[in-house]
Amino acid sequence: MTAIMRDDAALQRRTMIVLAITQVVGTVGVGIAPSIGVLLAGEVTQNEAWAGLARTASTLGAALIGLPLGSLAARRGRRIALASGWWLAALGASLLVVSAQWSEPITLFVGLLAIGAGSAASLQSRFAATDLADPRHRGRSLALIVWVGTIGSVLGPNLGAPGALVGRVTGLTTFAAAFLIATACLALAGSLVFALLRPDPLLHRQGTGGGPAGARPRGPRFTAVFAEIRRNPSARLAVIAIVTAQIVMVAVMTMTPVHIEHEGGSINVIGITISLHILGMYALSPLVGVVADRLGARVAMAIGIVLLAASLGVGALHPHDMGWVMTSLILLGLGWSFVNIAGSALFSAAVSDTTRAASQGGIDALSNLCGATAAFAAGPLLAVSSFSTLSLIAAVVLVPLTAVLTATAMRRG
Repeated sequence: MTAIMRDDAALQRRTMIVLAITQVVGTVGVGIAPSIGVLLAGEVTQNEAWAGLARTASTLGAALIGLPLGSLAARRGRRIALASGWWLAALGASLLVVSAQWSEPITLFVGLLAIGAGSAASLQSRFAATDLADPRHRGRSLALIVWVGTIGSVLGPNLGAPGALVGRVTGLTTFAAAFLIATACLALAGSLVFALLRPDPLLHRQGTGGGPAGARPRGPRFTAVFAEIRRNPSARLAVIAIVTAQIVMVAVMTMTPVHIEHEGGSINVIGITISLHILGMYALSPLVGVVADRLGARVAMAIGIVLLAASLGVGALHPHDMGWVMTSLILLGLGWSFVNIAGSALFSAAVSDTTRAASQGGIDALSNLCGATAAFAAGPLLAVSSFSTLSLIAAVVLVPLTAVLTATAMRRG
């Protein structure tokens, strides 16, 4: 037994190293969508309604691809699923090169949908980190993979500058060259995880106590996944938390570049603001994971709700001051980090091994679908009202989670 535990610990360390490297490389490519992808949508469509749809396409793509990737992981393991997600995103980024160079609207929509697979792969990487983790450190392991994505996610929104340099050499436009860099990063991430994530952590877990020895799990029927969530209070709370954080974060973050542009801000100001937001999302993730492990997921969620409420209050009160807008986006990212990491760790601990991978893919798909819907609705809302109104409506979305968490605390207390 001791030897098995040592082998599992060594495999967990190897898994974490591989996931960390691919997360950094891959998120450089994924990080381009919230900034340059948003601006490209407006440039190509020249129509606010179509631009709003294009802006939600990458989030919708992550939603549509998350569930199949989770099912693929349940059948074939994490290695195949994650590599497939990164490679599909690389294909999407290559289509965006075409769209940016020749203003092609069809490749714009298809490319943004496909690049969303990178977000799905990045999200499922955090769950892969928990497959062999010590239960006492599940939150820390998950948060570490979220944290290392900071490097790539901060660089991604600022690919405009290196894109300009590559453009001068290749003759591509700045946006097209930026997406060419993203294509290379996403393709490399898929190749790294495919070559190095061996043995597969999920299949190893299934063969050493999480399932029948040596058996490759068949993907469970989705009805079984949803049935387990319905009858599992902890999983249900986790789902509400993850979905709420995603709706609030995506709705405000997606419209912030548009709001800054309307206020006269440059592409550099937009890039810096989104980078600071992403730093808020990821930079303190290890600390968030420790809080979730030591104080409990519910305490971490409560902290996150307070931070999200503070962010939305700042955004509502100071929408025309770029310093305050940046502060609001930092708090938005930090609040999302607390709620998402705590919810994800609670979900991983609550669901059974039978539905584990498929459930994780399902919750990512659901959260991204809700996020895409929120982003799509936020465009017209910003157009007819203001950034302050958008922030106040997002604050209302926090009410159900706050009520459920309070009720849960009262029952437990």
